[in-house]
Amino acid sequence: MILVTGSAGFIGYHLSKHLLERGDSVIGLDNINDYYNVQLKQDRLKQIEDHPNFIFQKLDLCDQEGLNNLFAKNKITRICHLAAQVGVRYSLENPYQYQKSNLEGFLNIIELARQYKAENFVYASSSSVYGGNKKIPFSTEDPTDNPLSFYGATKKANELTASAYHHIYGLPVTGLRFFTVYGPWGRPDMAPFIFTRKIIDGETIDVFGHGKMKRNFTYIDDIIQGVMLCLDKPQPCALYNIGNDRTEELETFIGTIETLTGNNAVKNYTDKHSVEMTETWADIEPIKNDLGYRPSTNINSGMKQFIDWYREYFSK
Repeated sequence: MILVTGSAGFIGYHLSKHLLERGDSVIGLDNINDYYNVQLKQDRLKQIEDHPNFIFQKLDLCDQEGLNNLFAKNKITRICHLAAQVGVRYSLENPYQYQKSNLEGFLNIIELARQYKAENFVYASSSSVYGGNKKIPFSTEDPTDNPLSFYGATKKANELTASAYHHIYGLPVTGLRFFTVYGPWGRPDMAPFIFTRKIIDGETIDVFGHGKMKRNFTYIDDIIQGVMLCLDKPQPCALYNIGNDRTEELETFIGTIETLTGNNAVKNYTDKHSVEMTETWADIEPIKNDLGYRPSTNINSGMKQFIDWYREYFSK
């Protein structure tokens, strides 16, 4: 039995779906908070809730009694911990939510993984841990002591906690630093979704960093490929970047959406926000060499699939 926390979230939903399709039994856990559109989360769950090998538990990471009962009643062998309070800028507005979900919640899950002797504990970190790092592409060997946001700081804390649990208890742990994930059923607070919605609706988009910022956009299927490789092949204590093998300038990315939608963007160029990184780009050689990870979706193909989904979903 595989536990996927954050199963109503973007990555968690896709991971649960792929695991079920190949025959795994999955317990999905999510508190379905209202950080973004709850209906989108519920609609994701509707795609998988009737699968005979899927059990869903609406549960908060900070509900220790509920988590204890869940582990006591189910033989959970592998855990993919994706649930977290996400969003870089929102961590300025509500830092206590990040403290609860990303620090206390993480500790609750990894402690139960230890107690119940999980065979593998895979967890979500973030490219945000690199902060103001100037060296490109980002390597997991680079220093990550200066994250630009509290969100990034909580993810760095998760990595340190996991490393300590491996050192003390021998728990197999693998951390994944995700790089700007996009695709069907994506998060409405992220640039691919925001830009697409506003360009289609004829609204003005804010182009931070005057269009010169760069992001390592990674299609969801490529991300899921990497997560499943990590779940299937436990490492003693690993930390991987998981992204695409190239980076895209925002101006180019916006142009791709314009071409695919047939609409021209109305742009408002503005300075980069203080908590935003100028460029992200993943060095993915370690996960390629260790596990055979191979991202294959280019930005044109990936965004076409996202835009097709977007138009279908919002035409209902």
